[in-house]
Amino acid sequence: EPLAHLFHGCEQVWDVLKKLPLEVTLLTSSPQILGEVHPTAVLAGAVSVGAGAVIGPHVYIQGPVYIGKGAEIRQGAFVREYSIIGDNCILGHNSEVKGAIMLQGSQAPHFAYIGDSILGRGVNLGAGTKLANFKLQGDEIVIRHLGESYPTGLRKLGAIIGDGSSVGCNAVTAPGTLIGKNCWIYSLISLRGVIPASSIVKPSQGFEIVPIT
Repeated sequence: EPLAHLFHGCEQVWDVLKKLPLEVTLLTSSPQILGEVHPTAVLAGAVSVGAGAVIGPHVYIQGPVYIGKGAEIRQGAFVREYSIIGDNCILGHNSEVKGAIMLQGSQAPHFAYIGDSILGRGVNLGAGTKLANFKLQGDEIVIRHLGESYPTGLRKLGAIIGDGSSVGCNAVTAPGTLIGKNCWIYSLISLRGVIPASSIVKPSQGFEIVPIT
């Protein structure tokens, strides 16, 4: 993985997001545009675009942003500051990414929101997936798992999704959701907590019928 160095020295995986501003600034210190950029796209600030990458019509990129080789940023996407989109990734039409890392080959092809999140290699987000990154109360995000609490030191933290996992259409993850490698998350689910590797997560939502009074 060309971006593996980002995680060096991180005690917890979410710690990489704390140093992302510095890392992206270093990666874009001598920005180069080596890919294809549509004339209607706007690249503001320090933006590096790797060889073979394609930036589509009406894309807006607010640097500093690093885009790897062979990546595809489709029409109308919004890439906000301190984001890293790795080699051969896809960010789809009208999707938004902010302060996040997309590792090699990950895809969010349609109408996604990726805030303060990490997508592992080969992750696929179905259409309309939203990775929420801010609690309603606005306080620190704490990961709770197996009776233990892990304060993150972050008020904004989306989802961290392991290599090879797939998320179905119109799924929403709560702030601080951790999904292991090679998971399948069904469509139309509201997900939170820690999902072990190699799991299938299915919705089990019921409904209640109440008489009109």
